[in-house]
Amino acid sequence: MTRDGRGLGSDPAAGPKASRLRRVVQAVVGLGIAVALLVWGVPYFGHTTWPEIWSILRTVPTSRALLLLLGVVVGLYCYTFTLTGSMRGLRHWQALIVNVAGSSVGNLLPGGGAAGLAATYTICRSWGFSRRAISTSAIVTGVWNVLSRMALPVIAIVGLLAGRDSDVPGALADAAVGAAVTGALVLTAFVAIIASERAAIAIGQTIDKVVGRLWKRRSMSVRSLVVDLRARINDVVRTGWLSMTLGLVGFFGIYYLLFLLCMKSTGVQLPYGQLFAAYAIGRLLTAVGITPGGMGVTESATTAALVAWGAASTEAAAGVLLFSLFTHFMEVPLGALGWLAWSLSPKKEPDEEPP
Repeated sequence: MTRDGRGLGSDPAAGPKASRLRRVVQAVVGLGIAVALLVWGVPYFGHTTWPEIWSILRTVPTSRALLLLLGVVVGLYCYTFTLTGSMRGLRHWQALIVNVAGSSVGNLLPGGGAAGLAATYTICRSWGFSRRAISTSAIVTGVWNVLSRMALPVIAIVGLLAGRDSDVPGALADAAVGAAVTGALVLTAFVAIIASERAAIAIGQTIDKVVGRLWKRRSMSVRSLVVDLRARINDVVRTGWLSMTLGLVGFFGIYYLLFLLCMKSTGVQLPYGQLFAAYAIGRLLTAVGITPGGMGVTESATTAALVAWGAASTEAAAGVLLFSLFTHFMEVPLGALGWLAWSLSPKKEPDEEPP
């Protein structure tokens, strides 16, 4: 028996091989579920058929498609304010490359956040940013994204009630309650870590206990990581909170306008409050890690919500798929351009890490 617990005759490469195989299986299963939900789920929940959906999508003019593409680029550029606010020294053109390149990878793989983070790390390191700056940016922007997506269903249900729309679906109400509770927990933990070193230590120790039971062979202490990150997170939040917040408001705002434009293009006629509620459900479900970017899950749920509110079934399904085509699938070719731009960009030796 070796010191790390493996038998002397065990293959050291068995662990990495098994891990790679598991990732491949997860990717295949996730893509299979996404395709099944798109091919079967959207027509089923929309009470329509693919020939009927295509008959509407074919009527979208080229000028409208170009306008949607322009809107996607504007929305992605808005998000650069979130990235530049979280990483000092990052320029907007660099943030745009990081955004589209990371998103293209994340949109192809289930639980693609890890792959997107790896892409961000590779790109930012090549521009000279330190590991500490990159990890801090990833944590802070991750929290900002979670909180913003949790807030959308809450805003939607408040808007519906304020508009005297008593027809609030149970699914939306459940999503709003779940999002509010989750968001409150995330926000409470985040604020506690920033405000109190004692709270940071306690939270880190609690996570260590939970993770220790699930993952016996972990090599790092969450407590040490949380304490180490606390000062850096404080600095980033203090100087960049406004930029990060405005970036996300702009991003989600532009994408909501694109959602409205897609609905108008396919003939969906519903009040703006109900359309925003359907949009909020979709944005929340993009965080589902079963499929790449929540693909299939998002489209099926959004279509079901629109039809439940009285939208014409075929028009609703076509509008949702049109929106997904530009805001999800179009990020893949844009990401390819991002990778090309990165390969041509000037590189710099990474900053030396402090001891």
